[in-house]
Formats: sequence, structure tokens, C-alpha cells
Amino acid sequence: MNLRQEALQFHREHQGKLTMVTKVGLKNEYDLSLAYTPGVAEPCKEIQTDKDLSFEYTCRGNMVGVVTDGTRVLGLGDIGPEASMPVMEGKAVLYKLLGDVDAIPICLDTKDAAKFVETVRLLQPCFAGINLEDIESPKCFEIEKQLNNVMEIPVFHDDQHGTAIACLATVIGALRLVKKDLEEVRIVVNGAGAAGTAIVQLLLHAGAQDVIMLDSRGIMAEGMNMRRVNSVQAMLLPKTNQQKLQGGLKEAVQGADVLIGVSAPGVFTAQTISCMNRDAIVLALCNPDPEIAYEAAKAAGVKVAGTGRSDSPNQVNNVLVFPGLFRGAIDVRARKINDAMKLAAAYAIADLVDEQQLREDYVVPNVFDTRVAPAVAAAVARAAMDTGVARLKKDPEKVRTEAAARIKGV
Repeated sequence: MNLRQEALQFHREHQGKLTMVTKVGLKNEYDLSLAYTPGVAEPCKEIQTDKDLSFEYTCRGNMVGVVTDGTRVLGLGDIGPEASMPVMEGKAVLYKLLGDVDAIPICLDTKDAAKFVETVRLLQPCFAGINLEDIESPKCFEIEKQLNNVMEIPVFHDDQHGTAIACLATVIGALRLVKKDLEEVRIVVNGAGAAGTAIVQLLLHAGAQDVIMLDSRGIMAEGMNMRRVNSVQAMLLPKTNQQKLQGGLKEAVQGADVLIGVSAPGVFTAQTISCMNRDAIVLALCNPDPEIAYEAAKAAGVKVAGTGRSDSPNQVNNVLVFPGLFRGAIDVRARKINDAMKLAAAYAIADLVDEQQLREDYVVPNVFDTRVAPAVAAAVARAAMDTGVARLKKDPEKVRTEAAARIKGV
């Protein structure tokens, strides 16, 4: 039986990957009177006087909605809401197992951005946060922006920011190994879609000074034909390619220290990499087939290579990010996930690999490292409180220890 057959059998046998489990039992009439009528009216009345009490009296306080329109699913493209459900279910499983966050998949049958935004806004009373997933670019930018403007709970497009945080954490670890500073290296990002632009934004927030961004037509620069530029790219152009380089990937990587791919399979070659600086770092994140395979990158002389694949070292995976990020955000009842929280998450991940542990094949923690989600949760909670977006004040170390205990028990 091959992987395709086994995966189909797995999903059919289990009828998906999620089910409903109650936290309470009903042994007698008194239990029923507490869980339902007449007792259930008491929390209703309390919440009516203070809507924020819904986080305490209901499952909302630990609930995230994983929402998609099915227009950009994995490498499959626009496959529709029904076909995207297995992916959203899988995301919910990861939330629960790695962050003890309850998550519900929501697949919306619309490609209209305005309808998407209004539907999610109306669902706000059910959730402590919203994870946007698998939405085509550039529509995903506007949806996230509008939802963040109208909602009082965190809205986070994981394809953008989860990828960016995991990528930055890996870059930090790799630069520590090769003894280079983020502020001084040249970084090339090949791919200017949702993930690529988010990576560039976060690198700049972290202090990177020399970043070059490429789309499918080549190097991007301020003053270029604006008809090929979306609003997010336009915002980044004045901050990138300060040397006003022109050309394609070959010209961009001349003397570069870091090359990040969020583009297409096989586009990085040994000849391309040979033009990079000493102790080059190459992260080829296209999935399932990267821009260059890990083994090929190492054979070409790359000091630190990473991909998005689980069968290679230095896996750059969003799973390192979103369980702990939302654990920390909802533990302090954050209203937003801001840049400070994203940076805190990236450094929390990177710091789990100390100087003595750093190796060419280990610059970022494994996705199953149980320290990751608690560390990210604590860092995110602290940043949320420091930046004023948290409703609650909580000792970050308590967030860490409680998260570790919860995850261990899952």
C-alpha cells in the first residue's frame, strides 16, 4: 500500500480527524440542572453584563477558528472549501496536540473578500482568535487587514506570518553558527507572494538592512512598473534593494549571505549557490518539492541548508509557531498579534538551540520538541502585555509552566 492509498484509508476509517468531546458528564438530574436549565441561565446573565466573561464561562476562552475559502490549499491551488476541510482538520489536530488549543475548521463557500470578512466578523463571539489559512494572494492581505481593523481578537494569517516567524528563527540560528550579524548580511528572498512578503517584513523588523526581493520576473525595486506590484509589495519596495540591482536570481545572489526560497521547485542550482558569500545559508521552503534538495545544497557547498520537509534537517515549519503563539495570546486574552509578538516568538524558538548545541544540521528545534510551544507562549504573552494589547496581566513564567503542563497531558 502506497502513501496515497494509506492516507485515503486513514481518513475514511476515522471519518476525518476530529470529534466532539465534552468536559463534563451528566450522571443525574442535578448535573443536568447545572449544565443546562435552569443553571445555565446564570452565566448567561453574567455575560450579558460583561461580554468579556464569555472567555471565562464558555469554551470561547480556549477556542480558535481555522478559516479558509479553499483558494490556495497546499500546492494544490484553488480546490474549493469542501476539499480544503482535511487540511483545516489537520491544523486543528496540531493546535490541540502541541498547544492544547481547541480549534474548529471553518471552510467558507465564497470567493468574495467582503463576504469572507463579514462572515468571520459575525463569528467573533465564538472565538478567542482566528487563524486564516490557505487564501489566495493578494486577497489574503486585504482580508487580514480588514479583520484586524474590525475585530477585538487576534487574527493571524499563518501562511504569511507563521512561515515568516519560523524562517526568521532559522535564520537567527544559522547566523549564530556562522558568526554573522543580521544587520550586516545580504539576504535574498526569492518569491514575493504571501509568505515571501511576510518574511521580508519580519526580517526588516528584526533589523536586517540589506534585503532583496524577487518575484517571478526578477529583482524588484522601487520605481518599477507598479502594475505588477500589489499593496504589500509596494510598501516594501522603498525598504529593500537599496543598491537598485536589476536582473534575475543570478544577479541577486552575487555575494549574498542568505538565500530564502518561497517560489517553485528546483529553481536553485549549484551554479546559483556558487555565487554566494562564504558560509552561505540557503532555506528552500517550497513544498513538497523545494527549490533545491537539502543534500544537493550541501553538496554545492552551502554551510547551512534547510527546507520545509520533515525528512531533512533544519525543517522550517509553521508547526513551531502557531500552537505556542495562540497559547500565549489567548492566555493573556490579547486583542491583536502584533510585530513585537511575532519577533518574540521567533527569538524564543531560536534561543532553544544554545551555542553549544548549534550544528550545521541543527540550527532550529525539531517540531516535536515539547519545549517549543511553552517557550513561544511565554514570550508572546510577555510581548502582548508590554505592547498593551493584552486584556489580562499574567506572569510569563506561569504561562510557560502552565502551557508545559497542559501540553504534556494532551
